[in-house]
Amino acid sequence: QVQLVESGGGLVQPGGSLRLACAASGSILSTDVMGWYRQAPGKERELVATITSGGSTNYADSMKGRFTISRDNAKNTVYLQMNSLKPEDTAVYYCKLSGWRRVRDYWGQGTQVTVSS
Repeated sequence: QVQLVESGGGLVQPGGSLRLACAASGSILSTDVMGWYRQAPGKERELVATITSGGSTNYADSMKGRFTISRDNAKNTVYLQMNSLKPEDTAVYYCKLSGWRRVRDYWGQGTQVTVSS
């Protein structure tokens, strides 16, 4: 079993920054991909970014340049640095762990990010 715990969400003004963290516990494999997704009210959950244990990253086009995903394999933790935040970035941000050796995906409980003046 794997458990994911997100932290770092909160209220920030437009143009501000936040750093989210997701700590994974349990059996973490080198083939696991960790990532961030978000879901705004009334919208479907969407990809933000993913990262492999080797550091290969993938970003949604709208996130490129403002968001940076990173991973500390020794701590089984993935981070999301969010800069130049906009009101439309307001959403619940979820951490996800998946991989070809897994029979299922794992999700965290989510952390709220609100961008408002």
